[in-house]
Formats: sequence, C-alpha cells, structure tokens
Amino acid sequence: MELFIFLLAALFSVLNPIGTVPIFVGLTQDYTKSERSKVSMITALNVFIILIISFFIGQYVLTFFGITITALRIAGGIIIASSGFSLLNGKFNKNRGIDKKVEEDIHLRNSIALTPLAMPMLAGPGSISLLIAFYQEHNTANEILISTLAIFFVSILIFLILRSAHYLAKILGASGIVAISRIIGFLTIAIGIQYIISSVLAIVRGI
Repeated sequence: MELFIFLLAALFSVLNPIGTVPIFVGLTQDYTKSERSKVSMITALNVFIILIISFFIGQYVLTFFGITITALRIAGGIIIASSGFSLLNGKFNKNRGIDKKVEEDIHLRNSIALTPLAMPMLAGPGSISLLIAFYQEHNTANEILISTLAIFFVSILIFLILRSAHYLAKILGASGIVAISRIIGFLTIAIGIQYIISSVLAIVRGI
C-alpha cells in the first residue's frame, strides 16, 4: 500500500493535472460537453499508454545506450526539480515546450488529446524518467502489479480532473489554480532533490 501511495503521489505531482486545467479550458472553450469528455478520455488513455511503455521498456533503452540507473536518477531528478521550479515561477508552459506559436498552431488541429495535452504537458521527461528509475528498484511481480495500478489510477484522476476542468476553473479561479500549482511545484522540487540525493549517496557508498 505504501508503494502504491508513493508512486501515485510522485506521478500526480510530476504530471500535475491541476496545472493543465487552464490550458485545457483554453483549448476546448469552443467544444461541446461531449467533445470535452471525449478529449479528456483520450488524453488520459494516451498518458496511460505512454507511462506504461516507459515503465516496461525504458530499462532496455538504458541498456542499449549504456546509461546507468544512477545517471538516470540524477538526470530525472534535475528534470523533475526543474518542472517544480517552473510551477513555482508560473512558467510551466514555456518549460514544457508550449510557446505562443505552438499554442496558435494547436487550435488548427483536429485533436489535442495526444499533443500537447498527453505529451508534453502531462507525460513529459520527468514522469518518464521517474518510472524508468522506479522500475529498476521495484521489479518483482507484486511491485509491478502495484505500480501498474498506480499508473492506471493516476490516469483515471487525469480523466476526472480534465473532464471537470471548466467547473474547476470557475470554482477555483485563476488565483486558486496558480496557488495549487505552486504547492504541487514545491512538492515536485522535493521529489527531484530526493532523487538526486539518493543517487549521490549511492555513488559515495560505491567508492
């Protein structure tokens, strides 16, 4: 249960679906209720697929490129912490690669569920590296099942939050969403720093 809660909390902090609410509202303001629900469902499904692939296949990518788990954890920690700082500074969109030109182009597309919502807004480098590193340390049958359930559950949360995005935007307001995003940003920074500390300690112990 502790493993499930830890991974769920870590993924939720890094994915930050609350911070995606204003972007989702802006991109779907001309959509009908059923269209918004469909986009929410497809986005959550895309995120689930991306995370599952990262969790199970990521290790083979590491082996192919000769990347150690310690190096990955440090790189992932830096990326995760950087995402957290972006949330605190209110520059999350820019650091996720969503600039003004891309935002304008997005409105011309038929579907926004994969890009930019599922990737890079939700399932970005931080969550992918987190899952690859997590698999390296938790790869028994029971731990894999628990991890898969945590990924599935966070995908459900993403669907529910995005589906309710327009209501949340009205209830919380812009300031409320910013406040929550910054709290999540602080937690995200802590997760990233913990990854770096654990990796440095592993290197020191190995000397």
